[in-house]
Amino acid sequence: MSNQQQASIGQADHTGTAPSLADYGAQTTAVLSALAACHGALRLQLASAPGQIPAADWDALLALQAAPTPFMRHAYLQAMHASGSAVADSGWQPQFLALWQGDCLMAACPLYLKSHSYGEYVFDWAWARAYAEHGLNYYPKALIAVPFTPVPGSRLLARSPAWRQALLQLAVAWADDNALSSLHLLLGDEADLACAEAQDMMLRDGVQFHWQNRAQLQPGAADWHSFEDFLTSLAQDKRKKIRAEQRKVAQAGVCFRWARGADITPQDWQFFYHCYERTYLEHGNAPYLTPAFFADMAHSMPEHWLLFIAEQDGQPIACSLIGLQLDATGQPQVAYGRYWGALRRVDCLHFDACYYQPLQWCIDHGVQRFEGGAQGEHKMARALLPSPTASAHWLAHPAFADAVQRFLDRESLGMQDYLQELALRNPLRRSAS
Repeated sequence: MSNQQQASIGQADHTGTAPSLADYGAQTTAVLSALAACHGALRLQLASAPGQIPAADWDALLALQAAPTPFMRHAYLQAMHASGSAVADSGWQPQFLALWQGDCLMAACPLYLKSHSYGEYVFDWAWARAYAEHGLNYYPKALIAVPFTPVPGSRLLARSPAWRQALLQLAVAWADDNALSSLHLLLGDEADLACAEAQDMMLRDGVQFHWQNRAQLQPGAADWHSFEDFLTSLAQDKRKKIRAEQRKVAQAGVCFRWARGADITPQDWQFFYHCYERTYLEHGNAPYLTPAFFADMAHSMPEHWLLFIAEQDGQPIACSLIGLQLDATGQPQVAYGRYWGALRRVDCLHFDACYYQPLQWCIDHGVQRFEGGAQGEHKMARALLPSPTASAHWLAHPAFADAVQRFLDRESLGMQDYLQELALRNPLRRSAS
């Protein structure tokens, strides 16, 4: 399997020569031929680096989707690759799919060959163990996802549902032709999941915890006008707990400052990475992302980042980095809790840096949603409420696919019970929810 393969139906590629369809297996070729019969000349590109797909075309297609995020922007994915963070040597071999009609990009997705399951946040380790116990190889597998980024959003970028369906058909056919164990689409949006379900992929339910501004919870109501206003909407015990935790941080002499975009200085970025790296090392792991990745973000996507720095005795001691989704006017609409680290231990500092300071900023700047990242039931006490997520999975082995489907059926029932249990623990006062 070559690092970059392209196939054409009735049209040459950009080099002026038509590559052989022998680069692809029978199923991929059959899907391409069927699509060409309906749509005319097509070209399928399999790119071994995001940079092989023009950034303007990718981002224009992303802007058409229902749930775009900054983490699906071309610059973000290219930085993952160029920095050495998500590359073959780290177990993330890019094989991005792009379907062209003439010079128009009709559909595309980030596709990786994975040699492990780290950095995905949708856990299939048990499936891999089951394969190994039966003498079968689970890896490499195919993955449609954003590396190291548990943020739900559009994954199958397409100009219409038909093109989205064609893209996923090609992805499954390519995985099957190359004798991969499986294809996984992680944390897709509703359109992605509907497309996957139409292709008989197995759906897996999950949950994250997201904060929403008052207008999102109560249509017609005004957003909270201050953090104190927000606190008054919480049940008394939750309100008292948050105030007590912030008081502990303040009494320790800690104060916060924030910077966004170009106002985040090189020294701020350097301090952030020191904290980020230390957090991973304290847990016995090397950090997923390299300094070069964040240097690229500071250069190519500065407006999408917000940094909180905690200071004690005039010295920075901790920080949290927040991602931002912007509207067409450049105003932040969604915030994403991303990374955190500390050089000193201060009681409750994590909660203040990662939740209370960002929530106060969101309220002050009219942000409608704050996503707290993967897992974390404890986030409910901070008014981050359960938000269902889902992923889709295709397994080539029929017997394992049947076994996994039975597992997912049981897991889905358990998830329904879990969500009902969480609903009973809503931290908002009844009049505020």
